[in-house]
Amino acid sequence: MSDDQVLTGPGTQTRRALLAGAGAVGAAVVLAACGGDDAGDGGAPATSGGPAVPSTGDAGGGDRQGSQSLATTTDIPVGGGKVLNTAGVVITQPSPGEFKGFDAICTHQRCPVSNVDGGTINCTCHGSKFSIEDGSVKAGPATRPLPAKNVKVVGDQISFA
Repeated sequence: MSDDQVLTGPGTQTRRALLAGAGAVGAAVVLAACGGDDAGDGGAPATSGGPAVPSTGDAGGGDRQGSQSLATTTDIPVGGGKVLNTAGVVITQPSPGEFKGFDAICTHQRCPVSNVDGGTINCTCHGSKFSIEDGSVKAGPATRPLPAKNVKVVGDQISFA
């Protein structure tokens, strides 16, 4: 008999059986994490999605992540936007000089959104589309809007507010 098969007493399990059980528990945890959007968003509450107001001071806010520049105003096309996955934000410019920020994670099954095109923020995982103006759902399967993230413009630099 090998070490994996030796029983040391009544009710004792083999090492192989214990490892198989631990693997099954791990698989169940991974599968549970892949649930649909019926259980709720689990994300942070949405913050105001109004236009960014140029300022010279720190406006404070719920999405504070420092005043590090995320992009420049020339990086964000009018009527479009840019996905900044490393910062977890999508910045859009629905009309000239109006900049908005949204969470870069789709509310359907938590995939990162992939691009901004045709006036919508697009998630290519399952085809959801969101408005560049207010993050509302334009095409499902998502049923909840993208949460807003406060951004500000100082000069030509866009950062979290």
